[in-house]
Amino acid sequence: MSEQEIRRVLGLLYQDDTLRAFASLVLGVTEGLPPKALDRLATGGLAAQDDDGVWRATPERFRDLLRATADPAPEVSAEERLLRTFLVDGRLQTMPMKRDKRLVVLRYIAQLFEPGVRYAEKDVNVALRAFHDDHAALRRYLIDESLLSREGNVYWRSGGPVDL
Repeated sequence: MSEQEIRRVLGLLYQDDTLRAFASLVLGVTEGLPPKALDRLATGGLAAQDDDGVWRATPERFRDLLRATADPAPEVSAEERLLRTFLVDGRLQTMPMKRDKRLVVLRYIAQLFEPGVRYAEKDVNVALRAFHDDHAALRRYLIDESLLSREGNVYWRSGGPVDL
């Protein structure tokens, strides 16, 4: 629907005679309405005449106008779609078999850990258990992909994206 069409329809309500005619139709009063106003309302989609010749308001036209002016749904990136596939209610359902997909999931999980902060193994396990019961496997994946590093029982984030 073009902006010009939207302006034309709304312009009908700016005119006193069509505004009164539309208000009367909404209230169910159909007697004595100016034929020119009814024709203009019909042309704009705000009124219709049934098979018996009785006029009625068509306020659903406003819904159509609103839909036409609504912002489109935000685009969802391929990465977000992939995360929605594997993470349900914040829990990892299954680890992706393909490495590139697995890296997307692991990078997302790695963001739990602040760069420059050292974590005890038990703290890493608690954080990873929130994503998956097999926290040890998840920890190994993060280390194997160089997203976490470890020395003894101390871990730190060593890769992945950083929010600025």
